[in-house]
Amino acid sequence: MSQSMQSWQVLTFDLDGETFALEAGLVREVLDIAPETAVPGAAPFVGAVINFRGRIIPLADLRLAFGLSRGETTLNSRIVVIEYDLGGEPTLIGVRADKVHEVTVIEGAEAEEPPRVGLRWRSDFVRRLARRGGDLIVLPDLEQIFTTRGGASGAVVPLPQTA
Repeated sequence: MSQSMQSWQVLTFDLDGETFALEAGLVREVLDIAPETAVPGAAPFVGAVINFRGRIIPLADLRLAFGLSRGETTLNSRIVVIEYDLGGEPTLIGVRADKVHEVTVIEGAEAEEPPRVGLRWRSDFVRRLARRGGDLIVLPDLEQIFTTRGGASGAVVPLPQTA
């Protein structure tokens, strides 16, 4: 299927005044801000963990991955819990969001490859850019971000295997 014929169901959210989107199929839950515990020696991008339904999961800050400053927590701040395949293992990860908007569909005709120059962020961290009503929606390349920014510290840990 060509990219222009493809569509993505996504959850949109804000980071530093920009709209980002994660594929809705990855999202397990949207949480209010939860107490977090810093992990000494972890990469800053995944420098804390939270308790999610009795499991300790890493908390990723896409702001830091994209070179933005760490934002202030507000009443609108949320944690989007995703299940993402890292190295062949399903992994629960909390992702900070300044504000969560909606689940919507992005049509392939609205989305395009990021330009190689002229972006505010590393183009290899952006999978697609979509235009919607004059706004730009960034679909991040989670694989590239977690590989590059997650470090080799083991800060992002797969879910335990169930028998």
